[in-house]
Amino acid sequence: MTIEFEDRALEELYTEGFTNNHKYKRLSRDIVKRYIKVVNYIKAANRVEELFLINSLHYEKKKGDLNGIEAVRINDQYRLFFHSSPDKNGIIVHALLIEISKHYE
Repeated sequence: MTIEFEDRALEELYTEGFTNNHKYKRLSRDIVKRYIKVVNYIKAANRVEELFLINSLHYEKKKGDLNGIEAVRINDQYRLFFHSSPDKNGIIVHALLIEISKHYE
């Protein structure tokens, strides 16, 4: 699956392992390592349906205010929100990473 980053800080976290962005710079090393692992899972998937098979991700489509956004777990507290889009055959093969969110905040 192809990956794009909506926020430059998310890309820095993935490529460099840290960022100076105030929103993410206080994340622990463990959370950053898990974030990179989750992004690699998404990247390795040929289609979004493959993410259902990885139980630890707890893939879900959000409803209500976040309708149209998808989420996977980084750990029990943090989620990675993204938006996926299909190719011309309707197979979802592109993901736009939106943000890392602390669950229930």
